[in-house]
Amino acid sequence: MSLPVCLQDIKDAARNLSPYVKHTPLLRAEKLDDPLGCQVYLKPECLQITGSFKLRGATNKILSLTDEEKAKGIIASSSGNHAQGVAYAARALGLKATLVLPENAPQVKIDNTRALGAEVVLYGFDSIQRYKKLYEIVDEKGYSVVHSYNDPKLIAGQGTVGYEIMEDLKDVDTVIVPLGGGGLMAGVAVAVKEMNPKVRVIGAEPAHIARYTESRRKGEPVTVPMGPTIADGLMITTTGSNTYPIIEAYVDETIPVEDEFIARALKEIVLKAKVVVEPSAAIGVAAVLSGQVKVRPDEKVCFVLTGGNIDAEKLAQFITA
Repeated sequence: MSLPVCLQDIKDAARNLSPYVKHTPLLRAEKLDDPLGCQVYLKPECLQITGSFKLRGATNKILSLTDEEKAKGIIASSSGNHAQGVAYAARALGLKATLVLPENAPQVKIDNTRALGAEVVLYGFDSIQRYKKLYEIVDEKGYSVVHSYNDPKLIAGQGTVGYEIMEDLKDVDTVIVPLGGGGLMAGVAVAVKEMNPKVRVIGAEPAHIARYTESRRKGEPVTVPMGPTIADGLMITTTGSNTYPIIEAYVDETIPVEDEFIARALKEIVLKAKVVVEPSAAIGVAAVLSGQVKVRPDEKVCFVLTGGNIDAEKLAQFITA
């Protein structure tokens, strides 16, 4: 079966994105070895220009638009990080951007998006509500849509995270990725597995919004009810039609993770690795802390830290709990 994204798409994206995004470093976090039981490496996309990996996919998609599509202006729905990526790329390319964010989005994500010159529309509390509002605006204004996870160009852009991991740590054993809409998971999985099929690839998703675990159980993409989670960046209820077949083909496991372990993982990362992350970024580390992912002391495990856009008050609550 032909998949929506291949390694060449990701290589092309890496070339296209080089003027616009950082090749983030790979950090060896020895102080996390004992609590996690493996050799810990961190891919800190929280150090990306907008504080999240989302800049990669958004920029790759926007660069692929025709001049006519760009001239219309662009629109996206987001829990916050995709919004900042779209807003930054739009400003860099001189385009008008409108972003639909949930009413309960972290204030730092709302403020950062507006500071980049985008119009922010606050609507609803889940992705289904936001996309309904988005398409109402598209019908009225004619904007070009930059989907947050299911577009092949966006997936290829997110896949450059995995491409960089494989360039910087060729003997990595396991790569663990936060799993929300699935664009990052799908892109990283293509890059990693096509460059070295022996590497284990794992996705970690909120236990109460486990759409990919449920989709794989049923053998088809599903939509699950919105459940509670502190991982606000992973609050997507619908499995992507393009991400699902890639994840089915390349991802070894998807792990549902409870919030208590996400909170513990965030504190460990901040205090021991000295890296500021948001809860969504900590879920991969949480999957290992919970005991659901079995690792060895000599195993090189790379955790993708997806973003660091967190309100200062909430960060203080996590690290003092």
